[in-house]
Amino acid sequence: MKASKIILSLLLALTALTATAQQRLHIHTTDRGAHWDFPLVIDSIADFEVTNKQSRLQFNVTGRAAVPFTLTSIDSLTFADEPAVETKDKYQVFQLYITTNDGKDVTSKEQYKDCHLMLNAKGAYTSFSANAQIRGRGNSSFLWYDKKPYRIKLNEKHKMLGLDKAKSWVLLANYRDVTDMMNTFVFEMGHWLGLPYTNHTRYVEVFLNGDYRGLYQLTEQVQQNKNRVAVSNERGILLTLDVDDGPEEQPGAQDNFWSQVYRMPAAVKFPDDEYFTSNTRDSVRKEFARLEQAIKDRDYPLVQQLLDIPSFIKYLQIQEFVYNVELSAPRSIYLHKDGDGPWVMGPLWDFDAGYDFDWGNMYTGHTFFTDYRETVMGTNPLKRNGQYNYVPQFFTDLFGCREFVEAYKAQWAQVKDSIVERNWAECMKYAENLRRGTLEREDRRWTLPGKNFETELGKMHQWLLNRRDFMTQLIENIPLPSDEPPVTDGKLCGTITTNVSMDWDKGYAQTNQVRVSKDRVLSLMGLKESEFSEADVQIVPLFTNGAEGSNGTNGVFGGWFDEDGNPGAYAQGHVYIEVFQDLWNWNCGLYQWNCYDDEHTVTMQYQYPHEGTLLKVNVKVNFTISYGDWW
Repeated sequence: MKASKIILSLLLALTALTATAQQRLHIHTTDRGAHWDFPLVIDSIADFEVTNKQSRLQFNVTGRAAVPFTLTSIDSLTFADEPAVETKDKYQVFQLYITTNDGKDVTSKEQYKDCHLMLNAKGAYTSFSANAQIRGRGNSSFLWYDKKPYRIKLNEKHKMLGLDKAKSWVLLANYRDVTDMMNTFVFEMGHWLGLPYTNHTRYVEVFLNGDYRGLYQLTEQVQQNKNRVAVSNERGILLTLDVDDGPEEQPGAQDNFWSQVYRMPAAVKFPDDEYFTSNTRDSVRKEFARLEQAIKDRDYPLVQQLLDIPSFIKYLQIQEFVYNVELSAPRSIYLHKDGDGPWVMGPLWDFDAGYDFDWGNMYTGHTFFTDYRETVMGTNPLKRNGQYNYVPQFFTDLFGCREFVEAYKAQWAQVKDSIVERNWAECMKYAENLRRGTLEREDRRWTLPGKNFETELGKMHQWLLNRRDFMTQLIENIPLPSDEPPVTDGKLCGTITTNVSMDWDKGYAQTNQVRVSKDRVLSLMGLKESEFSEADVQIVPLFTNGAEGSNGTNGVFGGWFDEDGNPGAYAQGHVYIEVFQDLWNWNCGLYQWNCYDDEHTVTMQYQYPHEGTLLKVNVKVNFTISYGDWW
């Protein structure tokens, strides 16, 4: 049909509308090999016009949004009311059209820009158009990839595709994930396992300022809200454990802290600006420290009061099952608490770095599913003997409690036979609709040489099946802790001092080691060799005030130490100690571009439980650094 006839057809149709009626208008085109509908709310013919070059239709909302097709590509225009009955078919691929008011792209993660959006719900739910704001979101996904994720904030709360009313919504680009199913599979697991406030999936094809941006996953923003994480306004807490939001990466933020016991990076997501008070951060830190200390003390009756154990177990099993290495950082780990109730794990978030993602090619690669036998927490989580043995002990210390390990085993035994089949079947209902043209359009927009949806989907399914069988064996073989009396007291038995030289120019590749006499440690503890088992030893870094720090190295034990000798993060570290399988000969090294000091004194502590007492021996290490020809 010629453009002039299209315009005439449109004008005739619009004149049939009354000035006060609001109707949904659908514009049909076969451009891009699909049938596109535009749910526009109009009051009169004055709401429509043709662009100056008479090439596009344009309607008068803020910013004068244009239909992203030329008139010559439009086959027909029809106008109809929304279906009277919604089909509730959530598995469809819907259509979302976003037009920024200034007509320019979205380039900032910090600054929202005004926009107008139209959502075609295809009769499954109610379509709508609305004014909103949009900005970028994400960390690596926004910085590294051309296909950007977005956050949308409606001017007024509204349902989106059957999901409960809210203002804030997320568009996940899933550019790293060729299958587009990694987050969806986890969300389905979360719902099936009954984890509260688990996100939902709605797939949409997105146009931004007339440019086809491809397939996105529309889901809820993780936030406190009666339709999101429904903790109370007065006493609710939503907390994230996340390096990117923590004090190291966001030192100027007022809502983050290092956790008191395990020194994890944390940020308070609620109370937020509206409810935040000057003492909120410190009070949340103190409240969370009660749980941390109970876990560290392995005071299981107290832990049961402070933590929803079933949610903790399910959460850890999901993380390990999909091999989500973000647990080790940690990143995107959420907990919430309502009043005097226990801490509850979740919502689940951000799983496109799991499934054995190849981090060696992380900026451009899309390689997953190579090995199903790797672990985050290890075959013995208490010892953190997996590929990420610096995972915070907050997640692993309860494996020293027999009752917890028994519950952990029982939970997996209950779900293992259905955990892949049920949730994969749900994913395939989405995949069936993606195959109806969406994947071809996505591939044309974001071509990934050597990567194919069907191939990667098959790999993912087989990896999950293999992983399930591997996990079943792994969990069955997690050792049950002994029944010896719980440790209630600590006793410092003495201090060993040792001197070690390091060469500045060798950095991480030092030849010297920290050598500790096993006989001397046992003598100070008052133990015979027959009373001692290396499997029960812990070695922790100490602050200069004697408080315990966390291991930030790749060793089973160890620590990075700052210029004052306090354990902390790698980025501020000067020297480090790493302990692997040999508990008496420790590797050491330094971060050259941080370390310009001639001397450092740091302290590590052996800990050994014996007859209800935690025996402790400090090892004070005096490092002397020589600079050779550098100075």
